[in-house]
Amino acid sequence: MGFGVCRADALGPGGGETAARLRRFLAEGAHGDMDWMEARAAWRGDPKTLWPEARSIVMLAESYAPAENPLHLLEMPERASVSVYARGPDYHDKVKGKLKRLARWAAERTGQPVKVFVDTAPVMEKPLAQAAGLGWQGKHTNLLGREIGNWVFLGAIFLAAELPPDAAETEHCGSCRRCLDICPTNAFPAPFRLDARRCISYLTIELKGPIPREMRPLIGNRIYGCDDCLAVCPWNKFAVEAGTLYQSRVELNRPRLADFAALDDAAFREVFRGSPIKRIGRGRFLRNVMVAVGNSGLAEMIPVAEARLDDPEPLVRGHAVWALSRLSPARLRARAEGRAPDPDPFVAQEWRAALA
Repeated sequence: MGFGVCRADALGPGGGETAARLRRFLAEGAHGDMDWMEARAAWRGDPKTLWPEARSIVMLAESYAPAENPLHLLEMPERASVSVYARGPDYHDKVKGKLKRLARWAAERTGQPVKVFVDTAPVMEKPLAQAAGLGWQGKHTNLLGREIGNWVFLGAIFLAAELPPDAAETEHCGSCRRCLDICPTNAFPAPFRLDARRCISYLTIELKGPIPREMRPLIGNRIYGCDDCLAVCPWNKFAVEAGTLYQSRVELNRPRLADFAALDDAAFREVFRGSPIKRIGRGRFLRNVMVAVGNSGLAEMIPVAEARLDDPEPLVRGHAVWALSRLSPARLRARAEGRAPDPDPFVAQEWRAALA
């Protein structure tokens, strides 16, 4: 765990260049359908707008570095790859608990009010963490540091009290571009810039509707998030492995796609109780599973895709059609014979596209 302090106005008047980059990102539409980013852009760009009383900000960086390279799982098509951060308990609760204890201590010592934020408010955690000396935003736009690597959760304590700030960190990526070159969907139009619409983490977590057909083959077996750009960063060799607090749940280390595909709503809620995965709901989760099933290339997955053709969720049915068309076009045509058109427009379109 690392701590650093910056002034509440460390990003400059009105958020400075950080706010300007955010405005460009939104103007380009690179945030996709994450409308909440645009709706609260003014608060996100300037901490003083979020809480005018703030004078200092304490930033926390908590490691969740994995014990093994998550890229190895991408070579197991019958398995599902879940982003490392989501394999353990919901980090919001764990990080916020630590911050609240520290915040209480700070409030008692200074006699001034405090506020705690962990990814649930419009706070620019990464630029603030760089201003607090914890690391810098790499070419993959994530925070990384010389001592902590880039497997980190971030949290912030806003204080009305004045604290001596730490020296800001500078960028140390040099000519390295491993994170850019490994991206399977070319989500980085340039170093230090991300187009969320092409990012697998966005497509499998934030996107509420169908995954674009042209993006599906690029996702592989990633069913919740993507760690490729994080996993290849050379600064990770200095990172300390996460403690037991963020230890992966056994059922999420190397889960079988077939097992996840069989989950009904009750089973989904039970399996992912206390997990950040639960928030996307069964429909979007099985949407992702069906894409991975279709990408597996395994004959044993044909009945897995078939079983979801009549799923109650249109989002699942439509992606199951695509999955079966990838695994066995002949079997899909056989299933189409005598079948009434699906009442959902998206699913009907998937059938037409698959049979064309």
